[in-house]
Amino acid sequence: MSVMNVRRRLIPAALASALGLGALTACSSDSAATGNTDKFDVVASFYPMAFLAQQIGGDHANVTSLTEPGQEPHDLEISTKQRAQLEEADAALYLKGLQPAVDEAVGQTGIKTKIDAATLTHLEDHGTGGHSHEGEEGHSEESEEEEHGRDPHVWLDPVKYAEIAQGVGKAFEKADPDHAADYKKNTEALVTKLKDLNGDFENGLKNTKTKVFFTNHAAFGYLAERYGLTQEAISGMDPESEPSGARVRELQQEAKADGVTTVFYETLVSDKTAKTLARDANLKTDVLDPIEGITDKSRGDDYFQVMEANLKALRTALGAK
Repeated sequence: MSVMNVRRRLIPAALASALGLGALTACSSDSAATGNTDKFDVVASFYPMAFLAQQIGGDHANVTSLTEPGQEPHDLEISTKQRAQLEEADAALYLKGLQPAVDEAVGQTGIKTKIDAATLTHLEDHGTGGHSHEGEEGHSEESEEEEHGRDPHVWLDPVKYAEIAQGVGKAFEKADPDHAADYKKNTEALVTKLKDLNGDFENGLKNTKTKVFFTNHAAFGYLAERYGLTQEAISGMDPESEPSGARVRELQQEAKADGVTTVFYETLVSDKTAKTLARDANLKTDVLDPIEGITDKSRGDDYFQVMEANLKALRTALGAK
């Protein structure tokens, strides 16, 4: 199935955590907090976009997110109040292809500055990830027939996230020229931090016993490609689907062949399938967070802290030296 059609479980909203330069404004239900303020009012589609807007906008921006903390972003439906938010905002920042309801709502509004992060970097089709061993035919027929769309999880690659940040910074400068110098300065600082994070991942994953890791769903294709790893997703692009018996046996065999030690799951969806596979294959489990939202279950208060936690988890699972 395509990413556009993925439907995933909603998790009750948890308390929002502080973000870098300051907490985001209360979420979409509070329309009065969004538009017509004395700041540059930005409506972001979900956490990775909101984080960029807050870091780049700094004190000049009033940032709100359409997706509540703890809500699975793919399932977002736009309310009447949220449509009003978009109409009142100075800018909308979103990632086309991830949240169909947001794409539609933004397209129907008269908002002057519409920033589609998908146009600021190159999106690829990673399918479900994976590879074949010599003498094997690859994944099951069921996996081969699955339709793939462009992978939207670009923020998990610090290099691509930095490309998006640069584009967002330029858009802010154009939309709010009175504060262009500050937006440029903030963008440069953010890009520097992302370059440092990329260096941490490059060095941390350079020398490992295995290059293969198992995930609940195929969210880490860009990260795997960037650092020479192979992602094997249990459920493809949809973490709610149950893998076939053939797929489970395939993963069990691969775990032995490639020295896989850990099955990763995430905080916003059920860990049942990952833990069942781990138990049957005698593997460990751990969290690898796709950072689609920050909650009290997250291993950190912002993007950078959670990415560092992801690096630590990967180093342990892959046997980094």
